[in-house]
Amino acid sequence: MPFWLDLLILITMTFIRLLCVLLTSLMLSAPLGAEPALSKLDLAMGNVQLDKRITSPEAFLGYPLGKWHLRHDQINFYLKTLAGQSPNVSLDSAGFSHEDREQLTAVITSDKNQRNLTQILQQRSEAKQGLAQQGPLVIWLAYSIHGDEASGAHAALAFSYYLAASQEPWVKQLLEQAIVLITPSQNPDGFDRFATWANNHQGQTIVTDENHREHWQDWPTGRGNHYFADLNRDWLFLRHKESQGRVAFFHKWQPHYVGDFHEMWHSQSYFFQPGVVDRIYPLTPKANHELTEKLADFHRKALDEAKQVYFSGQLFDDFFYGKGSTYPDINGSVGVLFEQASARGQAQASANGTVTFQTAIANHFATSISSVQGALALKQALIDYQTAFFSDKQPKDSARSKGRLIRALNDPARRDELINLFRLHQIQFNYLTKSLFHSGQEYRPIDSIFVADNQPQQALLSALFDKRTDFIDPTFYDISTWDIESALGLNVVPNVTPDIDVLTRRPMQYHQLNLNNTTAPPWPQNSVALLVNWQQSPASGFVNQLLAKGVQVKFSNQEFSLKQTLNKQTVQKKFVAGSLQIPLKQTGKSIAEVRQLTWEAATKWQVEVIATASSANFSGIDLGSDDFATIKPVMPMIISGYGSDAFEVGEIWYHLDKKLSLPVSLVNAERIDGLDLSRYTHVFMTEGNFSSMNDVSARKLGQFVQNGGVIIAQKAALTWLNKRNVLSQEVQTERYYHKLFNSDGLRFSDQAAFKAKQHIGGAIVNLTLDTSHPLTFGMPSTVAVMKNKPLAFETSSPPFTVAGHYQDKLLSSGYMAQEYQRAFANKPAMIVERKGKGAIVGLADNMMFRNIWLGSEKVYANALYFIQATP
Repeated sequence: MPFWLDLLILITMTFIRLLCVLLTSLMLSAPLGAEPALSKLDLAMGNVQLDKRITSPEAFLGYPLGKWHLRHDQINFYLKTLAGQSPNVSLDSAGFSHEDREQLTAVITSDKNQRNLTQILQQRSEAKQGLAQQGPLVIWLAYSIHGDEASGAHAALAFSYYLAASQEPWVKQLLEQAIVLITPSQNPDGFDRFATWANNHQGQTIVTDENHREHWQDWPTGRGNHYFADLNRDWLFLRHKESQGRVAFFHKWQPHYVGDFHEMWHSQSYFFQPGVVDRIYPLTPKANHELTEKLADFHRKALDEAKQVYFSGQLFDDFFYGKGSTYPDINGSVGVLFEQASARGQAQASANGTVTFQTAIANHFATSISSVQGALALKQALIDYQTAFFSDKQPKDSARSKGRLIRALNDPARRDELINLFRLHQIQFNYLTKSLFHSGQEYRPIDSIFVADNQPQQALLSALFDKRTDFIDPTFYDISTWDIESALGLNVVPNVTPDIDVLTRRPMQYHQLNLNNTTAPPWPQNSVALLVNWQQSPASGFVNQLLAKGVQVKFSNQEFSLKQTLNKQTVQKKFVAGSLQIPLKQTGKSIAEVRQLTWEAATKWQVEVIATASSANFSGIDLGSDDFATIKPVMPMIISGYGSDAFEVGEIWYHLDKKLSLPVSLVNAERIDGLDLSRYTHVFMTEGNFSSMNDVSARKLGQFVQNGGVIIAQKAALTWLNKRNVLSQEVQTERYYHKLFNSDGLRFSDQAAFKAKQHIGGAIVNLTLDTSHPLTFGMPSTVAVMKNKPLAFETSSPPFTVAGHYQDKLLSSGYMAQEYQRAFANKPAMIVERKGKGAIVGLADNMMFRNIWLGSEKVYANALYFIQATP
C-alpha cells in the first residue's frame, strides 16, 4: 500500500475518532439530577480559538472531563501528552508520594521563556536577596491537596489545556510575561483512594441523596495521604514526603502569586480570600492583605459572569502558616484560598440546590482564569511586594549577629530534625565549633546550633518561634499556635551574640566514634556490656532492631553513671533512668554476635553506644542490679476504622512504622469482638467515639489488660474505657468544662463568639513530669504539649500513678479561655492504672501531634518498652 494512502487512512480514522468524542460530548444526555455533558466548562471554551494540534482532555480520555473521577496516573499521562505536543509546556517534579506516585507540575510559558528556564530559575534563586527583580512573573496554581476535593485537579487539566491551546491575545501576552505553574494533584495517594471509591459507587443514574455511599467514603477518606495525614497542615512541619517536595518546589520557583484550590461543605457556595480580617496572623504584611483584596475583584467579576454566588471575608482565616494559602504569605508571596461546594461524587442535593461535579470544575476553571488575569494586571505590584518583603531582611555588615542559641539536650537527632526543617525552609543557621555557656548552661557542638535573626527568612523564623497568647479574635480555623521550640522540646536562648570564631556552616561530628567509618564493632575486647543513654531519640528504633534479632536488652529503673576515659582524661558519664544495657554475655548468642548485631543497629540508628569493662558503676546501680529489667519483644495493634480518628491513627502508625521500624497491625474496631487479643502486647486507642464497639469489646479489652496486656489510650478513648468500666480513673470531659462558662445575658448575635471561647483550637500547655516514672524516662521535668480538647483526669490516688500533670500557670502560647486555664491547673494529664498483670496508660492529650511533637513522643516508646516490665 502506498505511503500516502496509509497517511490518508490514519488522518481519516483520527478525524472520525475526534468527531465521535465531540458528538458524544454534545449528545450524551445525563440522567436526572445531573448537568448535561455540555457543561459550563464547555461553554467557557466554546468561543475560544484553540490549537487543533493540542489534545483536549476529552479527546485524551475518550469521554467528557468529569464523567468519571480521574486517577493520578491519568493526570500525569495527560500532562506528559501536553508537554510532548506544545512548545509552551514543560514539566517539573515535586518528588514522589509515600506510595511512589510522582507529583508533576505543568510549566506553561512562551517558547522563548521555555528556552531560558535555566536562567530564569537562577534569577528566582536570587529573589530572597531583596534586589530589583528581572525575569517573568511566576504564578503557581495548586489543586486538590485534599484527595477527595477532586474538582480542582480536573479544573487544572482543563486549564492546562486552555493555556497550551488558546490563541487568544491575552493568553499569548500572559505566557510572554509570566510562567504559570499548574499542579493538579498535591496528594496523589489520597486522590486515588477517593477516585476509586467515587467511581465504584457511581451508577448509570446519578444519585443526589447525601446518604448514598458515593457521598460517604469509607474509613479513611481520601482527604489524607498514605498515613492519613492532612497535607494542608504540613507546610510548616514537613513530616511527609509530599510536603517536603512541595516546599522545595516553592522555594525553587519563589512564586509571586499562589492559588490554593479546595472544596468545602456541600451546603456552601463558593469562597475566595480575603478571609476574616481580624484573623490574619500579625506577621503577614498589610500590603499582602491589600493585594489579596485587589485580586478578589477579578474573582468577583469572573463568578458574577458565571452567575455563581460566592462570599468572602467570613468563615475562613489567614492565620496558620502551615497551609497552602498562608505559607506563601510568610515567604514573600501572595497566597489566595479558593473553596468550592463539594459534590463528593457526581451530584449531591443541598439546601442551595443540587451541587454538581461539573459546576465545581467550571467554577475552579473560572477562578483559575481570574487568578492569572489578576496577577498579570498586578504584575509590577506583586514583583515590588516580593522585593520589598526581602529587602529589609538582609544580614547587616557587622561580623557578629544577634540570634537564637538552640539546644536539644543530649539528643543530636532531635537537633538535626530542626536542622532539616531549617534547610527545607531555606533558613540559614550555624553549627558551633566549641561549647558556649549561657546562664550556667552548656551549649555543645554535639547538640546545639545558632541561628541569626537578620536573614532573608527572618519572617518565617519569627513565625516558627512565636509564642503569642493575645488575639483580636479568638476564633481559629485550625491551631492558634505552633511554637517549634515547644514541639521539638528545645532549649532556646534569644538575643545571643556569639563570637564569629565559634560558628561554622560545616556539620560537626556527633560522637567520639564515627560508626559509619568503622568496618567492625569499635568497642574494646574487654567490654562486659554496652550502654545507651535513653535521651537519644533514635534509641527507640535501636532497641526494636535488637529485640527483633533476639538480642537481650535491659533498661534501668534509676539513674546511674560510670567512668569513661576521653583524651586520656577520666570523666563521669551520666545515664538517665530508662537507659539501655546490652550484656555481651547472653544465652544462645556468642559475644562476637552480640557485638556485631549491636554495631549494625548503632550504625543504622546513629546512637552513641558506650562500652564498659566493669559491671561496677561510678554511682547509682551496678549493671547486675535487679533495677535493670529485661525488655520484652512487643507486638502492638492500633484500633482503627469507623469511630477512631484517622489523623491520630495515622500519626501513631507513622511513628511506629517510620521512626521505630516496628511492625504494627491496624485493626478495625468492629473486629475486636471476634479477635484473639492474646497475640498482641499493646493496644493503641486514639481520639474517637468507637461507636462500632460494644460491651463485648469492652470485656475483651478488660481481659486483655488483666492477662498482662497494655492499652495506650488518649483523649476520647479514655471516656469510652471509663464508661465501660475498663478504666477506673474518672475523666472530666467537655460537658463538665462547658458548665464553667457563664452564658447569662447572652445575645443571639454573641453565640458564635461564645462558642469560639469554649473551643480549644490548639493551644500549647506545660506539663510537669515525674521523671522517676517509667512513662517519662528520658524526658525533661517539664514538657509542652498541644492541647485541642477539653479533657483531663480527676485527682488521682493509688492504684493510679500520675506521670505528669498540668502546671499551675499552664499556657505557653496560643489561645485558651481563662475558664479552662483555671480548671486544668494541677490536674493529672498522664496516668498509669494497673489492672491484674497489665496496665492502662492514659494520656489526656495527643503527645505526638501531627508527628512534629518530638519533645513528648518518647512517651509512646516508654509505654511500649517499659510499662509491661514494671511492677
